Amino acid sequence: MSTRRDFWLSSGHHLLDRNDAGRLLVTDEFLKAYLARPELVPPTEACDAERRLHDALLRNPQAVVSKSQIMDIADTDARENWDMMVAWRDNLFRHETLEAAYLDIVRHPTRFPRIFIDQLVHLILRNILDACDDAFVLRAAEMFFRPQKVRLEDGLLTASDDEMTPRFNPHAVSPLYSLLGMPTESTIEMLDAGNAETYWARSDQFDLAVDLRAGQPGAAALVAVLTRWVSHLLAIDILIEPLSELREASLSWYVGLDADATRIGDMLWHSGDIDDATRARLIGLYRLTFVHPTDMIETVRGEPVYVLMAASEEGILRMKPQNIISGLPIRGAELVN
Repeated sequence: MSTRRDFWLSSGHHLLDRNDAGRLLVTDEFLKAYLARPELVPPTEACDAERRLHDALLRNPQAVVSKSQIMDIADTDARENWDMMVAWRDNLFRHETLEAAYLDIVRHPTRFPRIFIDQLVHLILRNILDACDDAFVLRAAEMFFRPQKVRLEDGLLTASDDEMTPRFNPHAVSPLYSLLGMPTESTIEMLDAGNAETYWARSDQFDLAVDLRAGQPGAAALVAVLTRWVSHLLAIDILIEPLSELREASLSWYVGLDADATRIGDMLWHSGDIDDATRARLIGLYRLTFVHPTDMIETVRGEPVYVLMAASEEGILRMKPQNIISGLPIRGAELVN
């Protein structure tokens, strides 16, 4: 029997509770982690109003904060940071779970910064994959909340963490790093069967690249994450299969997993074709079907949904996992919690 191993400590999942359905609940400890961020810790020159607000929330992170308490802060940037933080906190508490808060944000886009949304995705995936023992699945899930640098060279379709990519060497053997930091001389290595067991010790370093070619474990892992993501958040069962050729797809309904893929899907929808340079940026094409067709809206019931993933012209993949949540043709989607 396998032993459950921890990973992604940086997500803060240890600071959250779970309800009987296994969904995430906000805690005071979780909110205090926000208060420890450098943007919110009052600097030595901070005014008394900012210090009072910070101290009050450290004592009671759920305390009511008035608009005047924020407006009394002298520094303009500090006021903006506190205004955003309190709005984010209040939004989380308006919902029973973090999953419900995320769904509301997806369905009713707000002004919250992407870093906050990515953190929610990070936490929700950590919850979904809690018992996962497949390093390829965990590495594929990183793509949902961290931008990737995509390369096609030496026969590999490589996705590496964009922040870490300057140190990428597909043939290097990296040491195991402390969770407290990474030496500047470190390099990213390609995830494979030989080093997969090292993932748990280095999961917060984001220093493993993955090959996304069709037929490779990384591509299959991404499909697994997408399937579990939809099942957890929408409570519907789907099947996803990768396609090797664009001509296999007739885009009666499509979802782009990122802004570039959405634009490519729009081009295909309107003209039926794209040029070679655009085609080269399409790094993932999948056919999605509903296990229970009655979950679909009637006009496309029984038809496949095509899911596209693409890199930008600069080779960056910035996934928007909310797209597959908001973009599927689900019957009665407004009733899904």
